[in-house]
Amino acid sequence: MTGDGVLRPAIAEALTSAGLDPAEVVRVIRRALDEDLALGPDVTTNATVPAGARASGDVVPRTPGVLAGVPVAAAVFDLVGGAEVDVVLHAADGSDAEPGQPALTVTGPTRSLLTAERTALNLVSHLSGVATLTRRWVDAVAGTSAAIRDTRKTTPGLRSLEKYAVRCGGGVNHRISLGDAALVKDNHVAAAGGITAAVEAVAASAPGVPLEVECDTLDQVREAVAAGVELVLLDNFSLPDTRSAVALVRGSQVRLEASGGLSLDRAAEVAATGVDFLAVGALTHSAPVLDLGFDLR
Repeated sequence: MTGDGVLRPAIAEALTSAGLDPAEVVRVIRRALDEDLALGPDVTTNATVPAGARASGDVVPRTPGVLAGVPVAAAVFDLVGGAEVDVVLHAADGSDAEPGQPALTVTGPTRSLLTAERTALNLVSHLSGVATLTRRWVDAVAGTSAAIRDTRKTTPGLRSLEKYAVRCGGGVNHRISLGDAALVKDNHVAAAGGITAAVEAVAASAPGVPLEVECDTLDQVREAVAAGVELVLLDNFSLPDTRSAVALVRGSQVRLEASGGLSLDRAAEVAATGVDFLAVGALTHSAPVLDLGFDLR
């Protein structure tokens, strides 16, 4: 590894332009590289590739989908190879992955390219998988007013990147952490002594913080609305009860989010009830990777 561990300005700018924090991306990549290099350098590459060899290689989609993380992959090669590696981005995140068409080309010391290869592919394949699955859900509810929203069911250490990939696929983000919004769930209700008590406690402790309440029944929806909540999560509601909840809040500022028991084949009918969001944990916890490879020329 010849890089100095600092992103060159062009790569940092590409990440920033995509809406990513370069410092956070560097932290993720360093953790990943530490796993590969914890016991020393790449013994296979160093044994088979002459020290002065140079090559070019392409990150290429093998299957159709939606790209996410192309500048992240570029950052991996940049951190490993430093100024000795030239990076050219051919495709933007959020664009269609075209099988056989390079999304990214890198040129530099062959040892650096091969050392960076797996970490770069792990990240761009995973993020593109999240974006691709998100796009399927977004397409499934097309023609309705519902948006597809993620959850906190993310891979530890990868939340900001996975939520970025959701945006690349056309979805919208829920809270990024426990401090930027409140979500009163059943355990909070039990601890506080009821929905109204829980809402009042949150409002008093964190005024101005967006507040959502999870409800299991229509009676709980009524109580949450009466308590002044503006966002209600409908947990595992049937279609008839979801329609009833929509009717309950019609004409108000209250928004509804359907969650639990959702699937792609049911997405359209749930969205057609008039809810504002479908919360889909699967976007991040169950997305299959998009198949991308790295080919030396």
